[in-house]
Amino acid sequence: MTDNNAGGLLIEHKLHPYYPPTIDLPAYAPNEIAVPYLISSFAGASVFVFALTTSLARHVRPSISNGELWTARWFMLCGCIHLFFEGYFAFNNAHMPSRTTLFGELWKEYALSDRRYLTRDAFVVCMETVTAVCWGPLSFIVGWFIINEHPFRHPLQLVVSLGQLYGDVLYYATFFFDEAVFGEIFCRPERYYFWAYFVMMNGFWIVIPLWLLFQSVMESGRAFSRLETEEKVGKKKSS
Repeated sequence: MTDNNAGGLLIEHKLHPYYPPTIDLPAYAPNEIAVPYLISSFAGASVFVFALTTSLARHVRPSISNGELWTARWFMLCGCIHLFFEGYFAFNNAHMPSRTTLFGELWKEYALSDRRYLTRDAFVVCMETVTAVCWGPLSFIVGWFIINEHPFRHPLQLVVSLGQLYGDVLYYATFFFDEAVFGEIFCRPERYYFWAYFVMMNGFWIVIPLWLLFQSVMESGRAFSRLETEEKVGKKKSS
């Protein structure tokens, strides 16, 4: 595919499936791994993390409730996704169009819903880097705190969940702002990519952190309420 520029020179655009088709993706290499294999690999890795977390939790705390176990699974999965998968993007963001590793091709498949991941968009690179560096390690710590019934579980759960929610809200907001104000096209026209990849896959980091924020706020409120009650009772006894 070629275009004529003002000087009459031919500029070659390598064909790719991202929108708009005219964007330049240096050294772009098409995916070689089939989409079903990419998706099943991601799903299989998630199941493995869940199974490993379950085994660890049952060993350390046999009486852990199902609700606590699912929350621990969530944070351990978040830790893996943030630190390893999103960390891969943060480290390789300058060369994503040419990546042919499993993670690279997973990112290129997802980029069909948001091509900013292939064009070094400033917000996406910074957001993913902060997510990998901060929320990745902290998610593992929260998961362990849940399993171990650590007293700092809820303060840290609140911080991590708020960070995840804030980053995801900004991610959605910049996508729709650029589309509405500047007419940018980030997603392919097929609705599958928009609803399944962009909306659903990111929606988990809206719904679940909101619930965990509510849980931690309520638990913190109950803790302070119990402390105030104990202090009042203590003062009455001393008087």
